[in-house]
Formats: sequence, C-alpha cells, structure tokens
Amino acid sequence: MAVRKFKPTTPGQRHKVAISFDTITASKPEKSLLVPKTRSGGRNDTGKMTIANVGGGHKKKYRLVDFKREKFNIPAKVATIEYDPNRTANIALLNYVDGEKRYIIAPEGLEVGMEIISGDKAPINIGNTLPLSALPLGTIIHNVELKPGQGAIMVRSAGSYAQLMARDGKYATVKLASGEIRRILVTCLATIGTVSNSQHQLQISGKAGRSRWQGRRPNVRATVKNPVDHPMGGGEGKHSGGLPRNKNGVPAKGYKTRNKKKLSDKFIIERRKKK
Repeated sequence: MAVRKFKPTTPGQRHKVAISFDTITASKPEKSLLVPKTRSGGRNDTGKMTIANVGGGHKKKYRLVDFKREKFNIPAKVATIEYDPNRTANIALLNYVDGEKRYIIAPEGLEVGMEIISGDKAPINIGNTLPLSALPLGTIIHNVELKPGQGAIMVRSAGSYAQLMARDGKYATVKLASGEIRRILVTCLATIGTVSNSQHQLQISGKAGRSRWQGRRPNVRATVKNPVDHPMGGGEGKHSGGLPRNKNGVPAKGYKTRNKKKLSDKFIIERRKKK
C-alpha cells in the first residue's frame, strides 16, 4: 500500500496523509461472515458514563475473523483482500475446497488466487499456519497463540511481526517487535509472514472530524478540567495540577502497574526495550 498526500484544497486536506487502497480487491464484505456490532457510547448498564471521550462514530458491522485456523490439511484459495473497519490490518476471504468461507488477517504479500493451508506438514509459505515445532528457526511470524487451541492473541495489528529464535524441549523462544523475548509452547500455532498494512502508522487524519467518525469524542488536558472531573483539575490560571496521575489517581509517569505475582512472568526471558 502506498501513502497518498493531498493538495490543500480545504483545511482538512492540507496535512492529510492517507493510505491508497490499491491492494484492496473488494468493496463489499461477505454477508454470511457479518454480525451486528453495538456501541456503548462509554456508558454502563445504568446509563452512566464510565469511559470518557467515547461516543458517536460511523455504524459498522463486525467481520468474523478466524484466529484459530483449526481447519487442518484443507487447502483454501484467497478470494479477496478487504478493508476491515474494526482493525488496523486488512483481512482476506478464504474459499476452502469443502465450500466453507472464512476471513483471516491478511499477511503482507498475500494475493488473490494464492493457496494457503494450515497443519503440521504445511509448506513454509506466506499465510500458512503451523505449530512452532514445525517452523524453521528465524521464521518471521504473526497471529501467535499463547495456549494451544486458544486462537491467536498476539501479533495481530498492522505491520507487526515476531521471530522464532530457538526451541528447547516443549518451549520455543519468540522475539516480539517490542524487543521482548518470551517462551511459548511449541504446540501453539503461528502464521508465516508480517501483518499487512504496515503503512498504517504513517496516516494523518487532517481534521478532528475524522476522529469523530471513528467514535472518539474530544479530549482536553487534565490540568484544565475541574476538580470534580479529574484529580489534577482546578487551581488558578496555569496551575500545574500537582503530580501527574490518571483519573483514578494512579501515578502516570514511571509507576509500574503490572502485578508482581503475574503467572506469565516466568515465560518472559527479556523485557521489552524501554524508551
């Protein structure tokens, strides 16, 4: 996908940077894989606003994406590459030889007409899903499971990837894009390749209205709010607001909120790189 810049014909176009949809091959989704998606508007079941800056946004339906890839040894052909409003990556529609249709996260380089498959004996090609025990060391992967059969919960956003570094017994060592190195069971599945739409982070919306289309309401600094709205609110003029903290009073800069007894700590070999 290429990045497009616009001529400043309007204030909203002046700084806008968008992604061209040259890799998208279909404008309408597969109806059988759509489900309704309701919006809370940031309110709880009693109607009270519990999440600020949420509301509005364009109506959209959720695309059912197959993160488990449990149709083993059944080949499928890529029918379309589509835009998904619910995620940063593109999705691909698969037509399996048994007639079933499913969506998957589209990896970079996947094209219409290509054949993909999941299983222990699957070839090492982009889009194929294999257990970590069957992948060559050094392979670039995405859609990584943390528990066998759970479905992919890691490395799913646009342009993200991980690398299989080593195997030792029942664990494989995987390096994430953040720099974190962790152990994962070799029976967990992963898909070969990098997630598509890597240019996503280069987009510039150009105007506040585009945030409203995405369901984001305006937000202001904590120090300019009233004391009833934020712990750092109130004061006269440009009062600093005291120690930086969030709306619940938890310190905001450098304070560690991770549980010291978290079970997954034993699987993390090296923490992510600090900024």
